[in-house]
Amino acid sequence: MKKESVHCELLGAGKVRCLLCPHYCLLKKGQTGKCGVRKNEYGRLFSLVYGEATSIALDPIEKKPLYRFHPGSSILSLGTKGCNLKCPWCQNWSISQDLSSATQKITPREIVARAKQLDSLGIAYTYNEPFIWYEFVCDTAKLAHKEGLKNVLVTNGYVNQKPLEEIIDFIDAMNIDVKSMNEGFYQKHCQGKLAPVLNTAEFSTDKCHIEITNLIIPTLNDGKEDLERLVDWIAEKLGEDTPLHFSRYFPCYKIDIPPTSKEKLKTAEDIARKKLRYVYLGNL
Repeated sequence: MKKESVHCELLGAGKVRCLLCPHYCLLKKGQTGKCGVRKNEYGRLFSLVYGEATSIALDPIEKKPLYRFHPGSSILSLGTKGCNLKCPWCQNWSISQDLSSATQKITPREIVARAKQLDSLGIAYTYNEPFIWYEFVCDTAKLAHKEGLKNVLVTNGYVNQKPLEEIIDFIDAMNIDVKSMNEGFYQKHCQGKLAPVLNTAEFSTDKCHIEITNLIIPTLNDGKEDLERLVDWIAEKLGEDTPLHFSRYFPCYKIDIPPTSKEKLKTAEDIARKKLRYVYLGNL
């Protein structure tokens, strides 16, 4: 299902610039953005995945992972396909990078009704990057709030300020994946930038519940300095009560580096606990 995007700039000669994320994709007619799901058709920008879900499931809130937001609850979780980053270790690459993934049609009203029927805490937009599903997430989140449901984003945080400001009042919690505190890491491995991710977290921290995840990948982002920079930033900008999840990496997609050792995760935990109150280890 297609829906026209409002976060774009219409240019001459049928060109359009997407303003949703920091890639600012400049698209000629027929071209699709880096996310794979926003396309210039006849000089206008459309989302190709409005109401198209690849996965829908009732999950424990801890699976997001959110450990200090309504613990013990279940939340209806759904995602579409595509992503605006290109991480070669992505565990959900079959929907984030493979755009041939099958989808099922769903409307905002239907997903809200299903959440209420299942006695869910609310709705989590997850599995792939929810910000590239912006129009559908906005419409669903607004309706969910009217029905007393919570909205959760599990996100890479790669979004521009204006779209973030427009949706934040309808979001109750986020888990933001901060992949590294190294700009070169983001450029080389993710084909993105670090600053917008940090901005998303810093802007949102006083507006909704925030938890941070860091996937520790041996030889790529597991140095002591990398870990200390992440912990220092969380403590200084988000606060010592912000939960941090260190997640164990396993070989996936295009990366075959051996799994993160348990000792490396324990070292990261020890570093983080010097400045943060809530530190968790995942995928162990």
